[in-house]
Amino acid sequence: MDGRGDTNGTKDAPAIEADDAVDQRLGETVRLLRQRAGLSIQDVANKTGLSTGMISQLERARAMPSVRTLRLLSIALEVPISYFFESSDPADGQRYIVRKNNRRLLRLTASGVVKEALTPEGKGQLELYELTLNPGASSGTDFLQHTGEKAGYILSGSLRLWLDNQAHLLEAGDSFRFPSIVPHMFDNPTQQVARAIWVTTLRQTDSPAA
Repeated sequence: MDGRGDTNGTKDAPAIEADDAVDQRLGETVRLLRQRAGLSIQDVANKTGLSTGMISQLERARAMPSVRTLRLLSIALEVPISYFFESSDPADGQRYIVRKNNRRLLRLTASGVVKEALTPEGKGQLELYELTLNPGASSGTDFLQHTGEKAGYILSGSLRLWLDNQAHLLEAGDSFRFPSIVPHMFDNPTQQVARAIWVTTLRQTDSPAA
């Protein structure tokens, strides 16, 4: 979790600096959301099942979260996962529209995953993303469960979707939908970049499963 994977060899200094900035911004966002909710690190640990040490490391930019970790944090802090995304330029002032060049990004450098928000900022019951997975990228090492539904469509490459310990290798043109209470995770086991449209529904009162 706290390492930075690189499938293309050693990174140059600007790339490392960019990763550090992403880690710092994510850590500050987690800390501010926790404080705004009036929660201690122990409170968040109890709600998510994550260790207090991991949460402290995330807040201090000493560790990079997985997709699963951010989902657990979003549920515990009662915010959409899009709150962790980089801010977009609101210059066009459109409330219901997201332009291609104005998407908010979430770069999880250690996991090899990039999520682009396709839905506008603000709370809602549906989240839509374009997901890019580098070779070997994954949502994390553990399964995730919560209420709601998930669905998706594979644009290119291959995505392996694990549902209740059963693996499904999905290719371009394949699609899926499942109740989010089913234990799930995903990865890209190939040497090619994979891209997918990912849809999540989640009520803000949901809490992670034990």
